Amino acid sequence: MKKRKILIIGTGHLANRLKQYFSHKTFEVLNSTFQELNDTIYGTSFLENIDNYFKQIQVEELEMIYLIEDKDENNLQLIIAIISTYKKLPITASLFNENLIPHLQASNNSLTILNPAKIAAPLFVSMLYQQLEPEPVFIPNNVDVEKVMPFQLSVIQKLLLFFVLFLLFAVCFFHFYEKFTLIDSLYFVIVTAASVGYGDISLAKSDNISKIVDIVLILVSTISIWMIFSLTIDSFLRKRIQLSLGRKKYNLKNHVIVCGLGRLGFFIVEELIKKNEKVVIIEQNEHANHIDYFRQKGAEVYIGDGRISKVLHDVNVKDAKALISVINNDALNLEIALNVRSIDPTMRLILRIFDGQMAQKINEYLKFHLTQSLSAIAEEKFRSTVKI
Repeated sequence: MKKRKILIIGTGHLANRLKQYFSHKTFEVLNSTFQELNDTIYGTSFLENIDNYFKQIQVEELEMIYLIEDKDENNLQLIIAIISTYKKLPITASLFNENLIPHLQASNNSLTILNPAKIAAPLFVSMLYQQLEPEPVFIPNNVDVEKVMPFQLSVIQKLLLFFVLFLLFAVCFFHFYEKFTLIDSLYFVIVTAASVGYGDISLAKSDNISKIVDIVLILVSTISIWMIFSLTIDSFLRKRIQLSLGRKKYNLKNHVIVCGLGRLGFFIVEELIKKNEKVVIIEQNEHANHIDYFRQKGAEVYIGDGRISKVLHDVNVKDAKALISVINNDALNLEIALNVRSIDPTMRLILRIFDGQMAQKINEYLKFHLTQSLSAIAEEKFRSTVKI
């Protein structure tokens, strides 16, 4: 009996999962990539390369063509190249750009386009409401869960303290050394520091020591006042800039923190907003797409690195309902989750892990209940386009 044929053009976890699945179902699975089709010289153009490649593999015997490259532009080129010549071939393609999907599907009845991020997002959001069995959580001994930061004076505070102490020293000096009354000493020091100099109290007949102290008082006062003024203005402007960039402290409670505003993060935040959840997005790239869009929708956006303890404290992670980390890097998602756990061991953590088996191992070893693979979630929807 002749095996049914499927062609998978793509790389990554989803392509590998589909390849394994259909191979176990006794399909003959052909596999190629956009790069191979583009680099291999079958013809003088990309369209000719596609046409000649399809003739070699006997394209009429294919039950399905899967186009699941990681980049939308590659899948888009493949879709256009294939349907321009083979209009009736069944194609299932992956696209993350929702604006393109209805236009492409309307032009060809044999074309099915799926968005893996849109498929996975509702499942990630549903994890917020799952009942979890309490399990022991292991925290490293060198991590202080309730670590209290020691009180530290800022540069402005240190400078101000030094200036006040020096003024008090000058008051005491003129009171005891020059025999001024206490109020006259205070008055003389203040008018000298303020560079007013009414001239009603003078050191013209005083000895050199008093004059030197007065000179130092003038210099210290001038330098200190200008430095305090400059640093205060700088601090004020820096805070205004940080606020405009989305770096401020939040006092929200029972909110959901989402790390990463990529493809999956976009649809997760949209789902959360539909469910009227309070959302704080942590995004490292201040120029990332959709930041302004979600601010208009009512979500808060903090520009920063979710691995940094200060950032987690600024978004008030201790009072959050859950943290969802869907950055396109497993190690970063894991590091963020472990840092959050050191702050609050009971926090509900929902992570995106690319490899499904790795997600399961992380759940078992680190006791995360809610670690998911986008490709594992999307796989079922993609493979359902072929009848077994």
